[in-house]
Amino acid sequence: MASSILSNLSSAFRPSQLSSSSRGLFTPYCTPTFIRTSFAAKIRASSTAFAETRATDPVVIEKDVSSSKNILACPVCYDPLNLIGANVLSVDSARGSSLQCSTCKKTYSGKETHLELTVASGAKEYDDAMPMATELFRTPLISFLYERGWRQNFVWGGFPGAEEEFEMMKDYLKPILGGNILDASCGSGLFSRLFAKSGLFSLVTALDYSENMLRQCYEFIKQEENFPKENLILVRADIARLPFVSGSLDAVHAGAAIHCWPSPSSAVAEVSRVLRPGGVFVATTYILDGPFSFIPFLKPISQRFTQASGSKIFLSERELEDVCRACGLVNFTCTRNSRFIMFCATKPI
Repeated sequence: MASSILSNLSSAFRPSQLSSSSRGLFTPYCTPTFIRTSFAAKIRASSTAFAETRATDPVVIEKDVSSSKNILACPVCYDPLNLIGANVLSVDSARGSSLQCSTCKKTYSGKETHLELTVASGAKEYDDAMPMATELFRTPLISFLYERGWRQNFVWGGFPGAEEEFEMMKDYLKPILGGNILDASCGSGLFSRLFAKSGLFSLVTALDYSENMLRQCYEFIKQEENFPKENLILVRADIARLPFVSGSLDAVHAGAAIHCWPSPSSAVAEVSRVLRPGGVFVATTYILDGPFSFIPFLKPISQRFTQASGSKIFLSERELEDVCRACGLVNFTCTRNSRFIMFCATKPI
């Protein structure tokens, strides 16, 4: 019986595809819901620039931000890293760069496509074995397929698509526009590239544990003409051991990722640590509620599924609010469409 229920759970993530006319309609399960309005936001960041969210939504950016690229920290002791071999960090300068911890003196090397900032970086014999869900996304095949059909299938679960999701999250990110943003578990950099090209952020960090996902991100960047590489860095790191100075990030985004984290609470605690006071955490995932709530023994079955696969099934909005609150984040808000949820929480000021 358990196997048949799990089979039903798998198919549950693929409800009827949204029509083009209904992709922008979101059911107000949470409060407050998104209300689209035109806005002109003044942002602290170094010269005046204009970024357009839509034809009718100009965002004025007056650059004067204090946030710099000195945000990276040793994942062992969390003290700042000193850059060796390059003047600044960017997509193009990772190769040949090195970073050294100011305290433990451990050195981290830049690879061809990204900076290697895992705790086990530099180990010759040892390698961490991650849960099945994490290891799946490290494979070359899944990394290649992610933006070539895999992510597009999320529409069956109510995900509106990357462009629409980006438009939605701008309402949550308005207080920090002009600052830096971490795209946590970025995959092949679908949102990282949107963030960088938008001109709304002083620095974008694309972070993932999968080397192959970061390689795909690098390849996509190379294929785009006039891509703003100077304000984007690619980092390989563990979501439960983020290589950033405490309180150094203005925002963290995690798109369709939190359910894949081996320990969501440990990861959200790290998100809370690296956010500055007033910083924003915005994420998307799916929730198996509504009619699925009547499945007998759903909670213990989902727990067994998590133990076996390393992938978490969230059964209610309250679970997400609870983990955010437990990790020191407040002002939880969200919006829903079918199984899809976008939620936001902030670091107290």
